[in-house]
Amino acid sequence: LVDVIQGNREYKPCLYLYNKIDTITIEEVDQLARMPHSVVGSVNEHLNIAEPLEDDLLKQKMWEYLGLTRIYTKRKGSPPDLEEPVILSEIRRGTSVKSLCTNISTQMLRDFNYALVWGTSAKHSPQRCGLNHNLDDQDV
Repeated sequence: LVDVIQGNREYKPCLYLYNKIDTITIEEVDQLARMPHSVVGSVNEHLNIAEPLEDDLLKQKMWEYLGLTRIYTKRKGSPPDLEEPVILSEIRRGTSVKSLCTNISTQMLRDFNYALVWGTSAKHSPQRCGLNHNLDDQDV
């Protein structure tokens, strides 16, 4: 109630990781896995937790809870750079073309006319978009 009245608190998403599930029974693992905002795993047995550069359930859930979006950039006349995406967050600055420009360079934001967007957020490929266009994961 105090939080609502004062309005000075900001809540962030939380994800609980239960490790060492290889040491408990399957019924206990099932009970933990059904709890909200939780992931069960084992570092020792590589269950839902993989090596740093490998994809796993824990990393997928972290991306989902943090609202992260990968946006790939492309220079005019060259293919898109699919190696190093720009990471945007819905929680921080948003996933609009404006937030992408701000993330790359404030000069780009000042000189902005339009963006060509390929991907699921575009109605057709490429689509000319303004600063307020929201980008989806893995758009170019």
